[in-house]
This record gives sequence, C-alpha cells and structure tokens, in this order.
Amino acid sequence: MTAPTTAPLTGLRVLDLATLFAGPMAATLLGDFGAEVVKIEHPTKPDPSRGHGPSKDGVGLWWKMLGRNKRTMTLDLSKPGGRATLLRLAETADVIIENFRPGTLEKWDLGWPELSAANPRLVLARVTGFGQFGPYAHRPGFGTLAEAMSGFAAITGEPDAPPTLPPFGLADSIAGLTTAYAVMTALAARGHTGEGQVVDMALIEPILAALGPQPLWFDQLGHVQPRTGNRSPNNAPRGVYRTADGTWVAVSTSAQSVAERVMHLVGRPELIDEPWFASGADRARHADVLDEAVGGWIATRTRTDVLAAFEKAEAAAAPVQDVRDVMADPQYQALDTITTVDDPELGPLRMQNVLFRLSATPGAIRWAGRPHGADTDEILTELGLTPDDVTALRAEGAL
Repeated sequence: MTAPTTAPLTGLRVLDLATLFAGPMAATLLGDFGAEVVKIEHPTKPDPSRGHGPSKDGVGLWWKMLGRNKRTMTLDLSKPGGRATLLRLAETADVIIENFRPGTLEKWDLGWPELSAANPRLVLARVTGFGQFGPYAHRPGFGTLAEAMSGFAAITGEPDAPPTLPPFGLADSIAGLTTAYAVMTALAARGHTGEGQVVDMALIEPILAALGPQPLWFDQLGHVQPRTGNRSPNNAPRGVYRTADGTWVAVSTSAQSVAERVMHLVGRPELIDEPWFASGADRARHADVLDEAVGGWIATRTRTDVLAAFEKAEAAAAPVQDVRDVMADPQYQALDTITTVDDPELGPLRMQNVLFRLSATPGAIRWAGRPHGADTDEILTELGLTPDDVTALRAEGAL
C-alpha cells in the first residue's frame, strides 16, 4: 500500500483578497499544491469572475475553476469590524494577495505598516496594472492594456492587418503564474530572514519578459519586430497549413535537421542544397518558396495522413485543435490534463488539472469554486469569534 503523501504547500495559509484573474489565479496555483486559501469577497459585490463567461443554472463556470481549493468568506474591509477582522486573519496568514488600486488598502488603514505590524512574517502580494508607483500607478489597469502596451499586440496579426489582442486573459495569466513564483520566492527569503515583505507585481511587466529580447534588439540594433502573421523571422517553413479535409496543421522547423526532414517528406530535397537553406533566418527570407512546397503537399492529404507522415519522418507537426479536440486528445487524456471534479452544485465537472506533476508530493483539486461566503461562519469561529461577535459584524454590514 502506498503511504499517503502531504501536499508540498500544506501548512501555508493564503488570504485571497483579489478579484478577476491575475491575483486569484496565483492563489489558485498555491491552493492546488496544498495551501489553505481563504477567498475574501465583499458581502454584496462578489468577485466579478463569478459572472464572467457562460454559466449553468445561474452558476458561473469560470469561477468553478478559478475558485477551486478555496474556502470563501465575506468581509467589508471599509467597515471598522471588517478591518479589525482582517488584521486578526492576517495574524494567522502567511500570504495576502490583493489587487486594489494603489492607496486603497492605505485608505482603510490596512497598508503594509499595519499588516506587517500584525504579522512580521507576512508576505503581501500587490497585483496592479502598472505597479505601486510611477506616472500610471493610479490608472485602472487590465490585461488588455498590458497586452497593448507591452508590444504583444503590435507584433501579433498579419502584416497588413491591425494589431491583434488575444481573445483570452493572456497578460493576466502570465502575471498570475509570475505572482505565484514571486510569492514562493518571498517565502524562501523569509526562511532566511524570518521576515515577510511586499511583492509589487505590475501586469505590464511579466508579459514584456515573455516577449523575449525585443528591448535588447532595439537597444543594440534599433530593430523593431514587425507583424509577420504565423511566419517567424527566425525559421521557415513555419505556420499553419490547410489539409484536404478542411482542417489545419501547424508545422515548426526550429531545428535545421527537422527542416531538412520536412523537405525530404514533401518531395523537395533539392531545396536543402540552396545556399540560403543553411540557417533559419535565411530560410525565413525564402518563406514563400518553402510555404508553397509544404502547403502544396499538405493540401492534397487529410489531416490524419499528414500527421502520420510527419511522425514517421520525425518532423514536427501538430493539429490545430479547438476545445472539442482537446477534450478528446489521447496525449491530454494520458496526462489527465483535463480531469473530473465532483461538485455539489453542478455534479461532475471537467476542467484543467493542476499545472504540473510532482512525483512525490503531487497537487490535487480537492473541490471546485464554492458559493459566495459559504465558509464565513466556520472561518470566523476558527479565528476565535463568538456567535455574538459574528452577529455584531453582520449588524454592522461587515459580513
């Protein structure tokens, strides 16, 4: 019999005060690996993510994923009782994640001086559009603005078409991942110093890091990366190609050996002998010739036949899948990437599993997102509040 394992973040307590996506996603990632996450929402204005996207039976489905592994309670931090209760909760916590505009917590006398006085070991992660200082700090900030400001939209899309924004929360997701990493870094530092600190996370920064060496190219060469559609300036053939049965496949030739295999596969080995074929950048400058060779070959075959031939040739190709294909994909099934979670409100739910696999201390989805304020009384009782205390907080409007 296998001995039971303890999740790696067991014993870590996180208060999630954030709304929408980046901050709450960071808390979700910590909860997936065992952290106790308490989601704190306003009594009458819950996290807007509960209402984003499609719902079933009046229950927001996005929240079921974003709110997983979190207990939920309500608290109005602007009320004296709400402020006092948060400070008591902070005494028990390791991490607070918030995404109010700079100065909001301070307005409620809940800034870093007050929180760190309540708990010197606390890590406070502050997630905002533009950071805690600078000329834009007090502007409202969303992922869309970060996608535009960072240079992402400018290089995305066809050369003769407008800049393109992603149809999902790309900047928020990158910032959520980064915030979880930043929190763990601050906790590691606490292990050395015994003291917590503030994480200042601006949405506009992680996506800029993900875009690679564009600032360095510009600094050293004055180079501004243009929009190239699905083509890459670094290698070719590269892109999506339509098959005979009306579907699409993606092809990549980042490695020289793979590019050569593709040319043999599509019956154009003579192109390998061209002087320009020897480097990815030179191949990219002859993308029209290479796309015609690869695209013409793919266009006469079904997707199944194309993928089988590429696999046999040890060349890199993949189907362009929508969510229906993803749900049925055998590799995702083998990895349990889309897993099933039993939910008391909606029954079995299928959603993305935890982000990675650990061999000895794996993470797990223990439950999906819970109703607004479902655990308020239980959490406050654990904190030492009496029924009369809870009644008084409710009378004040703090719960």
